[in-house]
Amino acid sequence: METFLQTMGALNDETRIKILAFIDKHKEVCVCDVEQAFGMIQSRISRHLKILKDAGFLKVDRRGRWAYYAIRTPLDEFRQSILKEISYLDLKTPELQKGCTA
Repeated sequence: METFLQTMGALNDETRIKILAFIDKHKEVCVCDVEQAFGMIQSRISRHLKILKDAGFLKVDRRGRWAYYAIRTPLDEFRQSILKEISYLDLKTPELQKGCTA
């Protein structure tokens, strides 16, 4: 029950749904890429990403000072079905704008 509630709570925010769709579309993005694309401050983006990660949707790969997020694999059937349903929504997600400089 706890996992279900945490997953559903993570989806109770339009921005997080758009971030999930954005990451699903672009496969792997840096926090700074999400920050650039969504025009939000880094602390707010990081908070949304942490909630999605804790809900089992995302994995993080730290490379030096950057954190890269992608859809977790393997993803259980429940979360896969949620991502599929999100893909059917008429969401306007921003374009990927590279915000990091290596």
